Amino acid sequence: APRDPKLPPSDLHRPHMLSLSTSALGLAHGVAPPRGSPSISMMAKATGKDTLIALAEEQQIPMGFWDPLKLADKDFWSEGNDATVGWLRHAEIKHGRVAMAAFVGYIVQSNGICWPWALTGGPNGVMHSDILAAGGPADQWDALPTASKLQILLFVGGLELWSENSYVLGLSGEKHYMRGGKPGY
Repeated sequence: APRDPKLPPSDLHRPHMLSLSTSALGLAHGVAPPRGSPSISMMAKATGKDTLIALAEEQQIPMGFWDPLKLADKDFWSEGNDATVGWLRHAEIKHGRVAMAAFVGYIVQSNGICWPWALTGGPNGVMHSDILAAGGPADQWDALPTASKLQILLFVGGLELWSENSYVLGLSGEKHYMRGGKPGY
């Protein structure tokens, strides 16, 4: 039977309408970098101020290269400017990843989502739901047992040591980001 045009579309048709509206966005094209310029992936391993300027030009950032604190000209720890820029780029990527993970964790905790099993063992074990009942994410951190906090900090520290290890990076075919390797790897 034909549908009355005055009635809103049924729920059955809504997913199709959404998929059609977003498929048109896939047809839009971006601005391609000029021919002959080095690609971003080629410059990912390069460091130094000249690389940052070239990246800003290639990505066609409206404000261009912007370094108000002149950090790209600094030489931290007497390692040279290239090492300093590599360290700064790696730090920016790492802090961005940590901020994204923290945001997701904050949202999950704020919405009352938790594991269904015990956090600690024993007859008086602490359940994840007990930690959740403490309040917001900051209160939940305070409610964690000290051993749990230490476990989290030691695990993150272990990941940090692993990612900084030149031997491990060498096994992956990479170098340290302060020695010409790819920042964020």
